[in-house]
Amino acid sequence: MINRHLATTVIAERTMHVTDSHALAKEIAALLLVENLTGDVQSLMRDVLAYRAERGLVEVQVISAYPINAQVRGDIRSVLSVEYPHAKSIRINEEIDPSVVGGLRIEAAGEQLDLTVRAKLNTLKRLTAARNA
Repeated sequence: MINRHLATTVIAERTMHVTDSHALAKEIAALLLVENLTGDVQSLMRDVLAYRAERGLVEVQVISAYPINAQVRGDIRSVLSVEYPHAKSIRINEEIDPSVVGGLRIEAAGEQLDLTVRAKLNTLKRLTAARNA
């Protein structure tokens, strides 16, 4: 059995060429099954993405209710370029989730920026409940 740090390094090195996040998840799942580490999927995936980012391959998942346009994609890329100045490559993987209602949620290794209408409504609900308590 290998430890999580070694698993992260092995997976990240073996998958630096993988550009599809679903294919990356499959590669990780295969190793986790072999090494009996299936309980560590989320943390290992986060570690692998952080490892890849340290080596210049920054990947984010953008979740929105509707497909994003080229201007929004460019804005996201600009923000990421500032946040990760040493990035050699920035990949934006898009996911459509109607439950977010509107806006965007951007997820990177260990970080999340939630600008969705759903998050704003939940915040408003909490603030209203706290004020009425």
